[in-house]
Amino acid sequence: MFVNKKNIKIAAAVALSLSSYSASAQVSWPVITKQTKPWARWWWEGSAVNKKDLTWNMESYRAAGLGGLEITPIYGVKGHENEFITYLSPQWVSMLQHTLAEGKRLDLGIDLANATGWPFGGPWVSTEDASKELFWKTYEVKGGEKLSESVSFTQQPLIRADGVAPKITDLVEPISSNKNMQLMALDQVRFEKKLPLTILMAYDGKGQHINLTNKVGADGKLDWTAPAGDWKLCALFLGWHGKMVERAAPGGEGYVIDHFSRPALDHYLGQFDKAFKGKDVSGIRGFFNDSYEVDDARGQSNFTPQFFDEFMKRRGYDLRDHLDALLGKADKETSNRVICDYRETISDLLLDNFTKPWHQWAKSKGAIIRNQSHGSPANILDLYGAIDIPETEGNDVLSYKPATSAAHVMGKPLASSESATWLNDHFLSSLGDVKQAIDKLFIGGVNHIFYHGVSYSPKDAPWPGWLFYAAVHFNQTNPFWGDFSTLNNYIARVQSFLQQGKPNNDVLVYYPLFDSFSDLGRGDLLKHYAGMRPDFMGTGFETASAEMLQKGYTFDFISDRQILNVQSAGTKLMTGGNSYKTILLPNAKYIPVDVFAKIMSLAKAGATVVVYKNLPSTVPGYGKLDERGSALMGLLAQLQFSNTNNGVKEAKVGKGRFLLSDEVTPLMAVAGIGREEMTDSGLQFVRRTYKTGNSYFISNKTDKVVDGWVPLSVDAKSVVIFNPMTKRSGIAKIKQDKHTSVYLQLQPGESCVLQTSPTVITGAPYIYYQTAGDAVTITGDWTLKFMNGGPSIPADIKTGELKSWTELGGDDAKAFSGTGSYTITFNKPAGTTGTWQLDLGKAHEEAEVFLNGAKLATLIGPRYTLNISAAQLKAVNKLEVRVANLMANRIIDMDKKNIPYRIFYNTNFPSHGRDSRGADGLFTAINWSPKPSGLMGPVTLTPLAVKKP
Repeated sequence: MFVNKKNIKIAAAVALSLSSYSASAQVSWPVITKQTKPWARWWWEGSAVNKKDLTWNMESYRAAGLGGLEITPIYGVKGHENEFITYLSPQWVSMLQHTLAEGKRLDLGIDLANATGWPFGGPWVSTEDASKELFWKTYEVKGGEKLSESVSFTQQPLIRADGVAPKITDLVEPISSNKNMQLMALDQVRFEKKLPLTILMAYDGKGQHINLTNKVGADGKLDWTAPAGDWKLCALFLGWHGKMVERAAPGGEGYVIDHFSRPALDHYLGQFDKAFKGKDVSGIRGFFNDSYEVDDARGQSNFTPQFFDEFMKRRGYDLRDHLDALLGKADKETSNRVICDYRETISDLLLDNFTKPWHQWAKSKGAIIRNQSHGSPANILDLYGAIDIPETEGNDVLSYKPATSAAHVMGKPLASSESATWLNDHFLSSLGDVKQAIDKLFIGGVNHIFYHGVSYSPKDAPWPGWLFYAAVHFNQTNPFWGDFSTLNNYIARVQSFLQQGKPNNDVLVYYPLFDSFSDLGRGDLLKHYAGMRPDFMGTGFETASAEMLQKGYTFDFISDRQILNVQSAGTKLMTGGNSYKTILLPNAKYIPVDVFAKIMSLAKAGATVVVYKNLPSTVPGYGKLDERGSALMGLLAQLQFSNTNNGVKEAKVGKGRFLLSDEVTPLMAVAGIGREEMTDSGLQFVRRTYKTGNSYFISNKTDKVVDGWVPLSVDAKSVVIFNPMTKRSGIAKIKQDKHTSVYLQLQPGESCVLQTSPTVITGAPYIYYQTAGDAVTITGDWTLKFMNGGPSIPADIKTGELKSWTELGGDDAKAFSGTGSYTITFNKPAGTTGTWQLDLGKAHEEAEVFLNGAKLATLIGPRYTLNISAAQLKAVNKLEVRVANLMANRIIDMDKKNIPYRIFYNTNFPSHGRDSRGADGLFTAINWSPKPSGLMGPVTLTPLAVKKP
């Protein structure tokens, strides 16, 4: 009963919906579904859930506008130990089944993490299946001599914990048999052990190598007399990395798996098969894996028992013959090439022994998978490309590109994001802050938002309820919860566009991973990859990508493996059902010969290949180097460059060409790649295409108002503007020059969606406004009435001056977190204008506006303005503004009064700034001053007139 036929067909169903877009849909808002709504990671702390509170939580999430949840059990809450439910126990599965049933009733999608906390691991992971680490020793022996010291290695004891760290001598094996695992919150444990010898090799520096492993006795003594010459001996010992599951839930504590071992994965997933046997959990849409965080510990998980055999099979030579090069003891060129092959093999194993079989396992259950591949010691584009929904995180657009590029290049309709993990310190983020972070994710190509996250909390839990250790706190206790639906509805409207059509990017940027693989770096065997930091900083790849992003060129990254599947269509390059105009080689030194041969074949078929600064000059790796190197040189010799008029060099190949320049912009110009000039004025965008035109999501990330013509790189006969926050829409004013320009009005922080059409669309015009007179300040006495919130409800305040309620009231107002209602009566201003702009000035943080008893809007900033029809104004009017502040002021009060709220095992909680770091290094708000709260004003009405651009 584990098969979900509906989910098996999800990719086909989504693809069909993407292709069914019609011209008529361009003049109306797309349908909102649970998939277009934002989802959230749902922390089950201690898995201390019950059916009544599960239902209450899910109903509140649905009412707030969430479309789905991803269940991730984590550490528990102190004082609730009797409610902890052991992970994957029959009782736990029963709670999962209840959640799935409620998800179906409420139309909430449900994903499930394949672990508690992260990474994959648990008490059923044996030492054989746990992550491994290589340790080594080197020795020197002269000809005619014997090695005097023992060939042995004792792994030193190590313990790292996020909780109460015990002494290593107080722990026993197996690690899962220890008590108080939640209290200790172990992050890494290594017991003192004599490690088994994996291999002992001898090298004379002249090409001779001898395997001496079988000459080492049980006592570590080497029975071998060195032949003539100076010999270096390299001994490798297989140790235990010791990485534990981070933030583990009860029943989930244990070692992390060996991600390079297929048997380890199979044994791990078998525990889920056992737990779900005979149970209907078909409502699971997908399974999830958090980012590869195995090596955020002492040492690295860098080996697996079958590694040498896998290396031989994949690289074509025996790594045991070159251990001196692997460890950097050979000449630099050889060492760089051997370690490149080692890293490529690790990359292959993570793809073939973890990612792909995990995907197949989920598929057999009728489910899809979401994966955060970043952080892996591998080609993350290939890892992302092997799953259903690539998921990113971070704070800059280029860091999102690997995940979203893989989605685009491989034709996957969704790219998700762990969103708003840390925007500010605890309790300091507003919905306006979150919106700005979400907009940046949209610009980076994300179209499936996951908040990070919401914590299951019982309805009767004391304020602030159960919390996760990272901000932002998307919980019902947050004063912004009543306004949360405004942000969620905005996201749903944006994603209803971004989940339709296809990406419309022009350039495929070669991902030069072998340049990084071939550099020893800091001396670690493995490197880990996310965005540009740190290994691509300062490279041509980073420089070219950043410049293209800044100047409005659209692009995706592409891996070697993905290039091999690109098809030519005249001058176009096709991959994943998407069309690109060129491939850019970003000053890469290394490239596999088969990949460059493929690029040459695409050029011969008509494609243009652009080269930033230099062509690749050699192949990566060590095996069959002369043969592969000669083949690459033969291909490069076919390129005969000549200068063009603007300094770009050109080499014609068949029907296509290679272009070479030290500058990105001339390359793009000669290649005929257009750019979106809107970036010159600070606008940022993402562009998609439909059978009937294009769509743009555009965000004004500047601090200036945009009010003017914005050029588009596409031609259009009509453009429709959709404002996803206000839900205003209409036919835009456009003009034709080289291309189409559209007239836009965007406040700082505001965004819109454009849809272009190659044919004329009829419909209501989009209304533009301009000021038609001076602003009129609403003056008089305001009544401030405190509504829901706490710790207590302050007395009403009357004031003729708007300022923070922490200044207007006493200590109870300073400590209050919640909502305050400001009311005032005012006379209708003189004038005959048809529209007035209401400007609240400053507000902290979210403002719900009512006029004469009718709700007008909820404003979340950074600007707090809305337009009011003159017909809505009476001779005498009542204005009410309900403002929700931050959680911070009540938290300050609790810390000063030593009222406990940090009641969690494991991380409890970390500080994110100097001013919130206590003597114990953890978070405290005791040194904070009350944060500005409420309506600050000035509140004005400005007459508007319709503007005709």
